[in-house]
Amino acid sequence: MPTTSDFERLLRDAALRVTRPRIAVLSAVHTHPHADTDSIIGVVRDELGGVSHQAVYDVLRALTTAGLLRRIEPPGSVARYEARVGDNHHHVVCRSCGAIADVDCAVGPAPCLTASEAHGFVIDEAEVVYRGLCPDCLLAPSS
Repeated sequence: MPTTSDFERLLRDAALRVTRPRIAVLSAVHTHPHADTDSIIGVVRDELGGVSHQAVYDVLRALTTAGLLRRIEPPGSVARYEARVGDNHHHVVCRSCGAIADVDCAVGPAPCLTASEAHGFVIDEAEVVYRGLCPDCLLAPSS
């Protein structure tokens, strides 16, 4: 887990001011990967006290724009945030409970970046979402 000084360095390297809310949001997302905005707000408020929804939304937007966080939107889910950026990984989502886990892209050249038709786009990222049941839901008694 990165330290406060690591978060401060990340912010400075991204040409962002170092503020307590930015550090708290970075820490929350690192601690709770794939968290939704409401969960992040709860973690930040536990740490800092009275922080507005809008302040956390603004920080999430700034950190995502700066490339320090990644916003993902699995089908049927609210937006979620993760700190794993800069690679072409994907996600597996449980159909029952909504749990999300990272899935690395195939080894070697990323085959998912070679689209059957690029329509003139220069493709630099692909998002693949695998769906199924997580181990906990597989073992849960059916109702």
